[in-house]
Amino acid sequence: MVSLDPRFALASASEAIERIYAKQRENRDAVAASSADQRIDKLRRLHAAMFAHRGDLQAALLADYEKPAPEVDMSEIYPVVTEARHAIRHLRRWMRPRRVATPLALLGSRSRIVYEAKGVVLIISPWNFPVNLTLGPLVSAIAAGNCVTIKPSEMTPHTSACMKQILGELFDENEVAVVEGDAVVAEALLRKKWDHIFFTGSPAVGRVVMKAAAEHLTSVTLELGGKSPVIVDRTANLDEAAKKIAWGKFLNSGQICIAPDYLLVDEAIRDPFVEKLRAAIAPETGVIVNDRHAARVKRLFDDAVAGGAEVVTGGTFDQRAIAPAVLTNVNPESPIMQQEIFGPLLPMMTYKTLDDAFRVIAAREKPLVLYLFSRSRKVIDEVIRRTTAGGTAINDTLIQFYQLNLPFGGVGESGVGKAHGVFGFEAFSNARGVFEQPTRFSAIQLLYPPYTNFKKKLIELTIRYF
Repeated sequence: MVSLDPRFALASASEAIERIYAKQRENRDAVAASSADQRIDKLRRLHAAMFAHRGDLQAALLADYEKPAPEVDMSEIYPVVTEARHAIRHLRRWMRPRRVATPLALLGSRSRIVYEAKGVVLIISPWNFPVNLTLGPLVSAIAAGNCVTIKPSEMTPHTSACMKQILGELFDENEVAVVEGDAVVAEALLRKKWDHIFFTGSPAVGRVVMKAAAEHLTSVTLELGGKSPVIVDRTANLDEAAKKIAWGKFLNSGQICIAPDYLLVDEAIRDPFVEKLRAAIAPETGVIVNDRHAARVKRLFDDAVAGGAEVVTGGTFDQRAIAPAVLTNVNPESPIMQQEIFGPLLPMMTYKTLDDAFRVIAAREKPLVLYLFSRSRKVIDEVIRRTTAGGTAINDTLIQFYQLNLPFGGVGESGVGKAHGVFGFEAFSNARGVFEQPTRFSAIQLLYPPYTNFKKKLIELTIRYF
């Protein structure tokens, strides 16, 4: 097979970017003016396509990194079709102008919020859930009435090509288009002036995206990641906690931005919990997306062990196949406790008091998710009150992602902005405030100059009581 000259590939991508960008700019007003019925029809067609191409998507993800078909169904296809169904059911209400109350000082006027499309938006999606984290945001962008350009990850080329084919069958490129390519193509896209950028990936690349967006004062939604802690207190149901933590951590070989990243376990239950966790881990080895990422995970493991960490289970490496591993006695200053792991390694530390656990969490950036396993309402309330996270799940892992009535997103280092359901619709919309004053006399005119003694008294009354 003859490989393409990289310069030719870049030139071809640049030509596609210019063509698509120009077409979508020209078409954005027409798409923004689309009715709820028109947008719902698009979402229904996307929903149907997910089932029509279900086998194609399963095959693509198997080819990219051996993802089993049941995991494709549950973690890739299901989130997209539920997002689409949710938007279809609620879009008319979301689009409806929302009346707001009038303060007494503005008596006689009327105010409302109108949600209008931002225009031409860019979605840059990652490799770990390439369908879910591409087409989920696309649902929100379509619901809000935008034209959309998508840059999927080059690390999952079969899936990117499959999505390009699916979307090409559903939409003209003047409305939705996929541009494939590597980081150089992403950089070319980021030089354009977009009306919104939705990025999912690492905090390091998120900074690059935000810097590029700042050049054009473009708004962003950044779904990043970080080290999501799990607190297991002495009142927890240990069997359930072990089972749910093992599933949440090792699904997709730990390559999940909301995966539990490290454990903080009450020292009073350390030994029984470790045994239950070991028993709860499925024996299958995971597959990392490529050799470079596998080598990074191996370095984290080797460094932790060299620093005195004890391997409770796992720790076998066969190129990209890594057995799920649990490590105890981990040095809190080691790289495995400083970097997001994004692999099937689970370090564990113990604490004597919740204050100890809070200090460990506070020493790190604000997490995307904080997990807590406890049956104590006092502990639950205290953890929520004394920590900050993009989201929190209590007595479970991962499945909060499927609750579309909750905002999903990070805070600080773990993300900017929120997604899912109405929050995704709002992310891709401009909430336009509309203030309407009757043409007749309005009370505020009583405060216009010249400032007589009477008007000064009215102003005094206004600032004190109205």
